[in-house]
Amino acid sequence: MLFVLTRKQKIIVLVAVDVLLITLACVVAYYFMRPYVVVTQNFVQFSTVLSIGLYILFGFIFNVFMRINRYTNLREIIAIFLATTCQFIVSLLIVSFLEEGRYSRRFELLAYILSLCLIVASRLVWRIMIEHYNQQKDYPEKVQRTIIIGAGEGGRILFNSLIGSTTAGELDVVGFVDDDPNKLKTYLSGKKVLGSVNDLSLLIKEYQIDMVTIAIPSLSRKRLQEIITHLADSNVKVNAMPSMEELASGKISISRLKEIDVVDLLGREEVQLDIDSIKDQLTGKSILVTGAGGSIGSEICWQITKFNPKQLLLLGHGENSIYQIHRELQNTYHGKVTEFIPIIADIQDREKIFELMEHYHPDIVYHAAAHKHVPLMEYNPREAVKNNIYGTKNVAEAAKTNNVKNFVMISTDKANNPPNVMGSTKRIAEMIVTGLNETGKTKFSAVRFGNVLGSRGSVIPVFREQIAKGGPITVTDFRMTRYFMTIPEASRLVIQSGALAKGGEIFVLDMSEPVKILDLAKNMVRLSGYSEDEIEIVETGIRPGEKLYEELLLDKERNDEEVYEKIFVGNIKGYSIQKVMDFFDHLPKDDHELAKEVVRFANASNK
Repeated sequence: MLFVLTRKQKIIVLVAVDVLLITLACVVAYYFMRPYVVVTQNFVQFSTVLSIGLYILFGFIFNVFMRINRYTNLREIIAIFLATTCQFIVSLLIVSFLEEGRYSRRFELLAYILSLCLIVASRLVWRIMIEHYNQQKDYPEKVQRTIIIGAGEGGRILFNSLIGSTTAGELDVVGFVDDDPNKLKTYLSGKKVLGSVNDLSLLIKEYQIDMVTIAIPSLSRKRLQEIITHLADSNVKVNAMPSMEELASGKISISRLKEIDVVDLLGREEVQLDIDSIKDQLTGKSILVTGAGGSIGSEICWQITKFNPKQLLLLGHGENSIYQIHRELQNTYHGKVTEFIPIIADIQDREKIFELMEHYHPDIVYHAAAHKHVPLMEYNPREAVKNNIYGTKNVAEAAKTNNVKNFVMISTDKANNPPNVMGSTKRIAEMIVTGLNETGKTKFSAVRFGNVLGSRGSVIPVFREQIAKGGPITVTDFRMTRYFMTIPEASRLVIQSGALAKGGEIFVLDMSEPVKILDLAKNMVRLSGYSEDEIEIVETGIRPGEKLYEELLLDKERNDEEVYEKIFVGNIKGYSIQKVMDFFDHLPKDDHELAKEVVRFANASNK
């Protein structure tokens, strides 16, 4: 069993070991040189003490004692070389001055060479011992035979970290794969480059591979998709190297390798924001986010905080989610200029919303609170109306009354030509927001986008749960397609849209190409290391209110001119706020009739 030492204790041990090795080098050099040159014991004692003192000094200068020795490589050896060489040169100058005529250059040189060799050897021996110890541990689970994709610096760092970790026995790294033809059949850290990515399926069969780990930090999503395609017929688990911080800490194990998620395949390249315009809008301002505990709302809070607002009001109905986002923001940005204020409130409570808006006087409101589940709202149409329509009306009118500068509502692609209650209520909410823009100081706008990868209620968490249970994965219709965007990308574009708003716009985010839900399910099965024979995918039928295909805009609403990268403004007809309110004065009391009327009215606005 290896002893666990603190960093301070490790430094003391390293210094002590190196002192003993330098002393040993000097003694060996003395007895070896004694038959050939005259070297007095007094000089040897003086030279040894001087060498030790200088080595410790230069050792701290070159950080010899601060390094993690289980990962000893060329950098560590260079540091030891520099420390011992500087010690030798300075020591030689001092003894030649103080011991003129009584010193031996040959003794000094031999002692230096022996010291360097012994100290370097001690580090290498320690690394070998650690690797051997880790490999000899008794692991209850089957060792996973692994191929690393990427025989570059990332692959080298990952492999060296894995074999030096306390869980090295969990993996058997068979070799590397790299597309560079110059690396083929070469060796990296003792492991052979077996072939290219195109050879993966054959190599997996030949070497009985259980897991493929990608070690290319700069890998593009397009190239990642191509690699996953090569693994389509291979039942292997696919993951990637963790962060550099985790690699440096030595806390590497199978559980810490980053699983390749379907989000990595569907996400797009990061949008570069207009930092100056956003900074002008957010820095030093008071900002209110409704639905701050939800997937989009919480990410908007994280993105906003980067711009140092004076005050961030986290409003939500669920106490647990608001507690969590408030605690996380406070812990992450402790001591920063932003004040985080958690507010438990229901946007349906008109009096409370007006009271909050009057008390805090926010400069900007991001309205993300809404009921978003399509089938659930089909069963509960009145709640959808109360929350999505009246709740939005409360927040928007309170913002207008208190002269909020900008109001940005989060909408959805389901507001376009909606056949369901949820989409219809969001379309009517758009009407309210754009209608209120006609008068007053507040700039009202809405932002439409499609499904958000990994958000609560999205299909991805459901598929993950079904795979974890061994299947089957349920897809309502194999023809169904949806637009997808990552949570951070959607949140950044919402903030950018707010900075672009002049008032009355419905911004539409470029969602790229729609994705078949069936293909999404197949990818998730594949990335989990299963085949479709092991995890069945079944069709269950479309649920109430669902569409086969979603659209962000009708053809007549399309505007091909980007106002910013991936941001368009839809040619969507405005609607009188008074007409909206007149309609809601005569809503039927029966839920079934209510749902029909809401859908009819929402679609009438598009004609």
